[in-house]
Amino acid sequence: MRNNESVEQPKGMTREELLALPAAVDLDTGNRALGLVRSKGYALAKRGEYPCKVLQLGKAYRVVTADLLDLLGLAA
Repeated sequence: MRNNESVEQPKGMTREELLALPAAVDLDTGNRALGLVRSKGYALAKRGEYPCKVLQLGKAYRVVTADLLDLLGLAA
Protein backbone atom coordinates (compact mmCIF):
# COMPACT_ATOMS: atom_id res chain seq x y z
CA MET A 1 0.00 0.00 0.00
CA ARG A 2 1.33 3.43 -0.91
CA ASN A 3 1.49 6.29 1.59
CA ASN A 4 -1.30 8.22 -0.13
CA GLU A 5 -3.72 5.29 0.00
CA SER A 6 -5.91 4.99 3.05
CA VAL A 7 -7.50 1.89 4.51
CA GLU A 8 -11.27 2.23 4.22
CA GLN A 9 -12.95 2.08 7.62
CA PRO A 10 -16.44 0.60 7.74
CA LYS A 11 -19.26 3.05 8.35
CA GLY A 12 -21.27 2.07 11.40
CA MET A 13 -25.04 2.03 11.74
CA THR A 14 -27.33 4.25 13.77
CA ARG A 15 -29.57 2.86 16.51
CA GLU A 16 -32.59 3.44 14.26
CA GLU A 17 -30.98 1.54 11.37
CA LEU A 18 -30.13 -1.37 13.67
CA LEU A 19 -33.63 -1.60 15.14
CA ALA A 20 -35.18 -1.58 11.65
CA LEU A 21 -33.26 -4.66 10.48
CA PRO A 22 -35.13 -7.83 9.43
CA ALA A 23 -34.83 -11.11 11.39
CA ALA A 24 -31.56 -12.02 9.65
CA VAL A 25 -29.18 -9.92 7.59
CA ASP A 26 -26.34 -10.63 5.20
CA LEU A 27 -22.84 -10.78 6.62
CA ASP A 28 -21.86 -7.43 5.10
CA THR A 29 -24.65 -5.73 7.07
CA GLY A 30 -23.59 -7.54 10.25
CA ASN A 31 -20.01 -6.46 9.63
CA ARG A 32 -21.12 -2.86 9.17
CA ALA A 33 -23.12 -2.94 12.41
CA LEU A 34 -20.08 -4.25 14.29
CA GLY A 35 -17.56 -2.01 12.55
CA LEU A 36 -15.72 -4.95 10.98
CA VAL A 37 -14.01 -4.78 7.63
CA ARG A 38 -15.39 -7.30 5.14
CA SER A 39 -12.38 -9.63 5.10
CA LYS A 40 -12.23 -9.87 8.91
CA GLY A 41 -15.98 -10.58 9.20
CA TYR A 42 -15.86 -13.33 6.59
CA ALA A 43 -12.76 -14.88 8.18
CA LEU A 44 -14.47 -14.95 11.59
CA ALA A 45 -17.65 -16.47 10.12
CA LYS A 46 -15.70 -19.11 8.22
CA ARG A 47 -13.87 -20.14 11.41
CA GLY A 48 -17.11 -20.14 13.45
CA GLU A 49 -15.78 -17.25 15.58
CA TYR A 50 -18.17 -14.46 14.57
CA PRO A 51 -19.24 -12.61 17.73
CA CYS A 52 -22.93 -13.48 17.30
CA LYS A 53 -24.96 -16.29 15.73
CA VAL A 54 -24.40 -16.77 12.00
CA LEU A 55 -26.35 -19.17 9.78
CA GLN A 56 -24.68 -20.64 6.73
CA LEU A 57 -27.19 -21.16 3.94
CA GLY A 58 -25.33 -22.75 1.07
CA LYS A 59 -22.45 -20.37 0.39
CA ALA A 60 -24.20 -17.40 2.01
CA TYR A 61 -23.87 -16.30 5.62
CA ARG A 62 -26.79 -14.68 7.48
CA VAL A 63 -26.42 -12.94 10.83
CA VAL A 64 -29.28 -13.44 13.29
CA THR A 65 -30.44 -9.90 14.09
CA ALA A 66 -31.67 -10.70 17.63
CA ASP A 67 -28.17 -11.93 18.56
CA LEU A 68 -26.59 -8.92 16.89
CA LEU A 69 -28.83 -6.50 18.79
CA ASP A 70 -28.16 -8.36 22.05
CA LEU A 71 -24.42 -8.14 21.48
CA LEU A 72 -24.74 -4.39 20.89
CA GLY A 73 -26.91 -3.93 24.00
CA LEU A 74 -30.02 -3.05 21.97
CA ALA A 75 -32.14 -6.12 22.64
CA ALA A 76 -35.79 -5.47 23.42
